[in-house]
Amino acid sequence: MSSLPFGVARLDSILDGGAPPGSVVLLAGESGAGAREFLYTSAAMNALARTDEELFDLYYGDVPGNASVPPEVHYLSFTAGEDALTREMGYTMADEVVDAAVEGIEFRDLSPEFFQLSPIPREWYEGETSSITELGDRGRYDDVLTAFGDYLTENATGNLVCIDSVTDLVSVVSDDMEWSDIAMVMKGLKKAAARWQGLILVLVNEDSLTDQEFGTLMDAAGGTLQFAWESGGSKRARTMFVREFRGVLSRLEAENIVRFETEVHDGGFDISDVRKIR
Repeated sequence: MSSLPFGVARLDSILDGGAPPGSVVLLAGESGAGAREFLYTSAAMNALARTDEELFDLYYGDVPGNASVPPEVHYLSFTAGEDALTREMGYTMADEVVDAAVEGIEFRDLSPEFFQLSPIPREWYEGETSSITELGDRGRYDDVLTAFGDYLTENATGNLVCIDSVTDLVSVVSDDMEWSDIAMVMKGLKKAAARWQGLILVLVNEDSLTDQEFGTLMDAAGGTLQFAWESGGSKRARTMFVREFRGVLSRLEAENIVRFETEVHDGGFDISDVRKIR
């Protein structure tokens, strides 16, 4: 079965292509440890393969023989628009990569639905003030989940979808949106993804969750990549390990790989070394 590349060259090579089609993968970890950089890199490299083959070859190289680049890349954010995300990607990768890649990324800004019931002025997230009529038309916080679901239904089939991030939804748990709603959406996403046969990457900050909530999200995902900081002497290093991932973890165990040392360079997030059982 053809794999869908994560867009991280060395990882895709080790995994003989990337992730199995129909996967929902949780990118979880400490702040700044690499999960967000992984998401940006995955979106950019998969888009770059379509928009600029020369740059893709320079920063990524050959796609493994068992992999197939998805035809479309979709990036959903609950709190940021395309301009802000493009600027953030520029802090992770070379400008030439970002400039070429964004042409092949479809951004969906869900901030109007996300912020509609908050006390935040509308011009902060939509650039225009609210009228009295519009204030009366505001709905519920769970409207954002409806918009989120509708977009995925229309665009997820066979494609790469990056979701940024579940942490935002956790922050607005209230009478209108309960934790059980988020958990149910994630479980439904896993079921639908098996039919869509694409790759869905879900970002979450582990620090924002209880152990039980994190366990629920892990159970609702097909795989979990966990990112952490490690200290050694006077230096800190980013590391990543596969917490669980059916169809992928077995390949790593066969090679005795227990953890990846990672780095961020002009080509984005990458694997710098692997740690094996000695």
